[in-house]
Amino acid sequence: MKRTSTRLADGREILYYDADDGAARAVPDTRPLDASATSSEVRRDPLLGDAVVIASHRQGRTYHPPADACPLCPSTEGRASEVPATDYDVVVFENRFPSLAGDTGRCEVICFTPHHRTSFAELDEERAALVLAAWTDRTAELSAHAGVRQVYCFENRGAEIGVTLAHPHGQIYAFPFTTPRTTRMLATVAAHRARTGGNLFEEVLAAERAERTRVVLEGEHWTAFVPYAARWPYEVHLYPHRRTPDLTTLDEAARAEFPGLYLELLRRFDRLFGTPAPTPYISAWHQAPVSGEGRADFALHLELFTVRRTADKLKYLAGTESGMEAYMNDVRPEDAAARLREVASR
Repeated sequence: MKRTSTRLADGREILYYDADDGAARAVPDTRPLDASATSSEVRRDPLLGDAVVIASHRQGRTYHPPADACPLCPSTEGRASEVPATDYDVVVFENRFPSLAGDTGRCEVICFTPHHRTSFAELDEERAALVLAAWTDRTAELSAHAGVRQVYCFENRGAEIGVTLAHPHGQIYAFPFTTPRTTRMLATVAAHRARTGGNLFEEVLAAERAERTRVVLEGEHWTAFVPYAARWPYEVHLYPHRRTPDLTTLDEAARAEFPGLYLELLRRFDRLFGTPAPTPYISAWHQAPVSGEGRADFALHLELFTVRRTADKLKYLAGTESGMEAYMNDVRPEDAAARLREVASR
């Protein structure tokens, strides 16, 4: 992998990740951009203790532009985009409208392909491996930034999720705090360690692999399963068999197997409902905080879920979920796993 770092016209960093070591990407950004202004603020909920980011400047961000004005496509003659090069493999750049910036962290955009009318599921294994390498590189570099507590790589796909740019892309957040979801996991895992001496992540994975009812896909180094208490109609957790805290410590065997298995999982999601429209989803890497006692017991894993529950119905987070965080799932996890096994793309 070749990495090329350069700057956009307003000073933001852009990084090209190429499979070809000979690729030349130091293309200048000729747009007349002013320096971006942000006003992010982290506030703490006094009752729950959760951190909440206030980022009012994002109200003016780009919203559903037409395909020929997409800011994530490569630049062309007469139309400059966020990517000055006329082509790329994988590219990462600082978000122009970040939720987190400066002392409050950093937000990056990662584009998986230069082709607008495609998706991650349509990538080949070589390109998916390059994306994994970029996620890993960004996790390593952002984790070393002063004040960063956790790095979160994720993809939102589909208008139903709230995506405002249709180009195949994800995001990478460097948080100045440990996120509420991870904080709760760490507390549960620590309590289990104190009570039993065991690692809860390892025990959950071992139990799912032994019971098998909810296993969707299994390789030599990864297992994908629907969790016992799934919150979403179709939700899959993907774990490496060797527990590791984050992407930077993932071993080479697991790294080599991941692209094919993950692509198969995404393709099965697209076959779930038998509709021409692609399945909306969120794909989220859960990584350990960059330091602290909980890091040693954490297990890197990916959580993939869709808000669609049938071909023409969505799962809304309504009164119980949004108001009380008490989830009500319309699909039995065992049935969801069976359906995902049925729709194999091979």
